[in-house]
Amino acid sequence: MAAILLATSDALTKKALVSRDEYFIAWARLLFALPVLLTSLTFIEIPRIDRTFWTAVLCSLPLEVAAIVLYTKALKVSPISLSIPFLALTPIFLMGTSYLILGERVTVTGGFGILLIAIGGYLLNIHKARQGFIQPIKAIFREKGSVMMIMVAFLYSITSSLVKMAIGHSSPVFFGGIYFMLVTLLLTPIAFVKHKARLTITKNDLLPLSTIGFTYSLMIIFNMVAISMTNVAYMISIKRTSLVFSILYGHFLFKEEKISERAIGGIIMFAGFILIVLGS
Repeated sequence: MAAILLATSDALTKKALVSRDEYFIAWARLLFALPVLLTSLTFIEIPRIDRTFWTAVLCSLPLEVAAIVLYTKALKVSPISLSIPFLALTPIFLMGTSYLILGERVTVTGGFGILLIAIGGYLLNIHKARQGFIQPIKAIFREKGSVMMIMVAFLYSITSSLVKMAIGHSSPVFFGGIYFMLVTLLLTPIAFVKHKARLTITKNDLLPLSTIGFTYSLMIIFNMVAISMTNVAYMISIKRTSLVFSILYGHFLFKEEKISERAIGGIIMFAGFILIVLGS
């Protein structure tokens, strides 16, 4: 459910970005998600929180805001079927940070997963191979959205550890509500300064923004609850099927070109992600 809702919210967000800039949409997506997230707090027992919770949250907040802005920019400037698949790079960065912090090494299975992700990333631009073997790789870095999403994958490799720590010292639903309320508060002045016009919401904005916020809020709740119900590694591997759903949205909703090679590349990247998760 988290995977489907994330891909749906991303597709709706990209559609809204046609008429509004990325700072407004990034802010509005969170703002319209808050009613559901905060309402959910009334149905749970409020946990006791400690210094570790606040340390993890405060360290994660600026990185989360940066990731959200880059994420939204990537959706605006590039095809959704070409940018979202690079979120599969998160486990590669996770292995690097976990090695530096915990001394964990890459397994053989994880190594094959890295290879598959590299092959899948190459295949996203395989049509460029006619101009030379190295051209599909160069195409990745010429596509601004792809580069931004690679940066997002790196930021998420850091925040995911902090989020897991904070949830361990609170509860999934409580963390989701409080954390994204703080993210919204932090993003508001940034959006106010960067947005080219006033942060005004018109009647025509209400339905699309409410739909974006509603799907995003449900994704957050399903995501946080799933972490508490099962092995985190398995949950993440299933959630990353969102990249496959995003490629499908790119084809059916936005009529994006060269969807076959992007679908093959995205599926191979996802297979690599699963191998990394299973080998970790």
